[in-house]
Amino acid sequence: MKGRPPHRGSGGKRPPGKPGFASRPGTGPRTSALEAAKRAARNRGEDAGERAPWGEAEAAPPPRPPRTRKPAPAEAEAPPPRRSAPKPFAAKPSAAKGPSPKGPSPKAPSPDKNPAPPAGPTRREQRAAASATLASGVQTLTVAPDEAGMRIDRFLSVRFPQLPFTRVQSLVRKGELRVDGKRAKAADRLEPGSSVRVPPLKLDPQPDRPRSPGKAANDAEFLRSLILYEDAEMMILNKPFGLAVQGGSGTVRHVDGLLEALTGPDGQRPRLVHRLDKDTAGCLIVAKTRLAAATLAKSFRSRAARKIYWALVAGVPRTRQGRVSTYLAKDEPTDADARMRVAKHGDEGASHALTYYATVDQAAQKLAWLSLKPVTGRTHQLRAHAAHIGHPIVGDPKYFEVENWELPGGLQNRLHLLARRIVIPHPRTGQPVDVSAPLPPHMAQSWNLLGFDAARYDPIVEAPEA
Repeated sequence: MKGRPPHRGSGGKRPPGKPGFASRPGTGPRTSALEAAKRAARNRGEDAGERAPWGEAEAAPPPRPPRTRKPAPAEAEAPPPRRSAPKPFAAKPSAAKGPSPKGPSPKAPSPDKNPAPPAGPTRREQRAAASATLASGVQTLTVAPDEAGMRIDRFLSVRFPQLPFTRVQSLVRKGELRVDGKRAKAADRLEPGSSVRVPPLKLDPQPDRPRSPGKAANDAEFLRSLILYEDAEMMILNKPFGLAVQGGSGTVRHVDGLLEALTGPDGQRPRLVHRLDKDTAGCLIVAKTRLAAATLAKSFRSRAARKIYWALVAGVPRTRQGRVSTYLAKDEPTDADARMRVAKHGDEGASHALTYYATVDQAAQKLAWLSLKPVTGRTHQLRAHAAHIGHPIVGDPKYFEVENWELPGGLQNRLHLLARRIVIPHPRTGQPVDVSAPLPPHMAQSWNLLGFDAARYDPIVEAPEA
């Protein structure tokens, strides 16, 4: 049989003289898009007139047409739709109102071209929002590009200033913190775009107490009196003896808290790049922007920063210039300020530590002025290494264990350790920034009593860099 079988749902006019077509009154194609849309609207309990996408409601954006079977030959011969009919989804989703029937004026500028960027929250507002959600349950934070390379514990301290640092370490140690679905360590560095899952932090919300203008002014004046170097991206402070760098148990006054007084109008707050022990004086780098902080932190990790420390130690090393290479681990892994011990390679928590030292001057065989160049940056590295070679630093409450040793008269029983000099690439220009700190008062007194000349040549500058 030649020709195509009759279509059961065909209707309307048929071409005369073709076999296989029944002549019955046409009711229109059963599967036209309009009928299908109306049936779908009736099934949903809606008015079909409200959902007419091809002509009845031209101003409204049309819904997605329902799937229909392949049109019959008769449908293919149906007259095409009018060209004046609007195309589906022609209106931009961002427009609040549909176009007027006459269309927009050609001279009128389009509101969608070059839209103004929305004003985002400031850093202060972000921190306030983070603090407000401390007790809201599990949160997922996204690492911003300017937070790349930040340690995970430092990241949490910045995002949640209300959270104690000991609590941050506990979260990491127990595996409650996840980065991209994996357990994280405190020293892990974050990548931009990573997701950080934070468990519920059940803490009592702190009242929003306004900062005293007088106290802020005093703190700002105090910090400015410590500045050794400053530009638009960074500053280097001369941290005094006894001032903590970060808060802890029972620590109220610290550099990190004082930096709040230097917060700019845009909410940008200076931030720490590295740390010094509470009783260590000297050069402390502070970044003024997040980008500078990330760049400077990368310089420390890549060992592009050069640091020189001065110390007064008990006794005089037999080898006037030497190298100390050990593995260090904490005696109490859960204590952030625990004593470090010399460990073996492979011990749990052990990290390699390398220090070069040189004897600059000595007072008989009782005391020696050592210049130290740490290659790595472990906790208490210089103090532990000085004790390891049998010459602990004078005034060290943790590592000084010399029997039958008495402090010479006139010397104060304070830690005699100074972050004397630092050389680091500038975060913007890459040019070296070289800054030296003066002796703190108690060390200057000891140098005068022992007849040491602070301007004397320092042989540590010739020590290797690795």
